[in-house]
Amino acid sequence: MEYKDYYKLLGVSRSASQDEISKAFKKLARTCHPDLNPGDCTAEGKFKDINEAYEVLRDPEKRKMYDTLGPNWQHGQNFQPPPGRENFRNFGGGGADFSDFFQTIFGASGGMGGFGGQSFGGGGFGGQSFGGGGYQRRPQRGQDVEASLELTLEEAYLGGSKSVTLQEEAISPDGHPYLKPKTLSVNIPAGVRDGAKIRLAGQGYPGAGGGPTGDLYLKVMIRPHSRFKLEDVNVVVDLPVAPWEAVLGATLRVPTLDGEIDLTIPAGIGSGRKLRIRGKGLNGKAGRGDQLVRVMIQVPKDITDKERAQWEKLAKNSTFDPRAHH
Repeated sequence: MEYKDYYKLLGVSRSASQDEISKAFKKLARTCHPDLNPGDCTAEGKFKDINEAYEVLRDPEKRKMYDTLGPNWQHGQNFQPPPGRENFRNFGGGGADFSDFFQTIFGASGGMGGFGGQSFGGGGFGGQSFGGGGYQRRPQRGQDVEASLELTLEEAYLGGSKSVTLQEEAISPDGHPYLKPKTLSVNIPAGVRDGAKIRLAGQGYPGAGGGPTGDLYLKVMIRPHSRFKLEDVNVVVDLPVAPWEAVLGATLRVPTLDGEIDLTIPAGIGSGRKLRIRGKGLNGKAGRGDQLVRVMIQVPKDITDKERAQWEKLAKNSTFDPRAHH
């Protein structure tokens, strides 16, 4: 009986993790799946081999049993079942379409009859089995897909329609995977926050056996802004204020994400204080966020002799002590 090296069939090392085994299987299935190789009489045989290898290596108990075969795995030919085979327990399922090697080790009922409901990108091949000597498929929903959607802060705040081009995985006529551009019109909700996901129904991977197509989720990534900053769902902007405006109070023009507005600066405000403009932020769990205007008192660097005399007079006559409360 010819020994089957399941690790070699999947192209992984004997120390491969479960995640590495799963990824290798999915990659191979995309290239040798019978649906993608019409007329290739070897495709189904290759697909059965990797399906059988994955059936064993994805199951910790089957894998452990397979690994106990010892040094015979190195020879690759004329495998002899190890002593005590009669003590190995069978696994429930329907393994009639697996190889004699598999059934010698695990018994005629040792298979699961397919992928155990596995699905993966590139065409949604999950939910397939080789039962009764023929290829069968049951309907299964296609995988969801996630991609990043970069927005300016203004786009996130205002919302609206945006054209987005993504790279979609496809299969060429000769069965090779490649990426092709796919342009979609996305409706961006006004006030969408950083990290939020926008769902586009039916834009994911196609289903198997007539199953429904998966969805596309666009994860919002808001680009840094030259003037505004984000604190969760609140928008923050620094407002330069002259010393006399801070002392006497003033009404100043303040930028927001949808235009400038007048803001009253109360008399006696200190540098670093924040004034709140409600409803000018992004959407959060508790509703719309606010815009916070941080007052930044600026002092003149270059002054005339006349201005210096006025500042000196103020310093002499003022009773204000900025360190009295520290």
